Amino acid sequence: MQPTLVILAAGMASRYGGMKQVEGFGPHNETIMDYSIYDAIKAGFGKVVFIIREDFAESFKSVFEPKLAGKIKTEYVYQKLDAFIGNRTIPADRTKPWGTAHALLCCKDVLKEPFAVINADDFYGKDGFEKAAAFLNTKCADDLYALIGYSLVNTLSENGSVSRGVCKIDEAGNLVGIDERTNIYPKDGVIVYEEDGKTTELAPDTQVSMNFYCLGSSFIPFAEKLFEQFLDTQINTPKSEFFIPKTADQFIKSKLGSIEVIPTSAKWFGVTYKEDAPGVRESLHKLIANGEYPASLWGA
Repeated sequence: MQPTLVILAAGMASRYGGMKQVEGFGPHNETIMDYSIYDAIKAGFGKVVFIIREDFAESFKSVFEPKLAGKIKTEYVYQKLDAFIGNRTIPADRTKPWGTAHALLCCKDVLKEPFAVINADDFYGKDGFEKAAAFLNTKCADDLYALIGYSLVNTLSENGSVSRGVCKIDEAGNLVGIDERTNIYPKDGVIVYEEDGKTTELAPDTQVSMNFYCLGSSFIPFAEKLFEQFLDTQINTPKSEFFIPKTADQFIKSKLGSIEVIPTSAKWFGVTYKEDAPGVRESLHKLIANGEYPASLWGA
């Protein structure tokens, strides 16, 4: 069975200020997702599951269905605020989705095989997809998942702070834990993060999660139990989110299994802010000029 690629595209893009998931960055208006899907197909993935908001489903499908037809199977899952909350009431001031791990829960009925999960607005590089496919095809099990790890210095934005899951790794190359840092940026030649009014330095080669996980379907029921606990304590906090890195961290701490860190030397880039867009276009054009991608990705 071929692995599946899950793409998280339901975020509200509050910092970016628009629907960046379907914005064109390539020479023929290709989105960042197009490059991820192209790499995934080449690596042997058999299906792509898009997690989106139902209110832009029609426009989203009109962008992707014509070019992906006959190339890879597609499915669409809607992340809704009332999904998996039981008989609880959604607080009136809650507007943003519950987070990336909740998005995976919404895929419960369509994920029966090993899968990789990525962000829609992040460029990961061919090497990451090849390593993910190899792991999912040969090693993934209920007690063994993986994370494609990126060096922190290769994941920063020049236009503002970023959030990253900072990895702690043991001598065997497995995760010990993940700490979500939500305000990371370069300052005076070093990389720092701010927390509780304190500034702390991070090494450039610190391995971070870019939400590129390789998981088994058994991860879903585990996350479902944790989401119940999350709601018990955080449902009335308007900006609280149920993150994949935190869920993975709990998987390890619960001693249910291990998460192998598979490092990649690829340079990540993405569009956290509108000011990032010109740099993304430049990076893609360089990759095309170097022969890593065709000028017209889908041959149109």
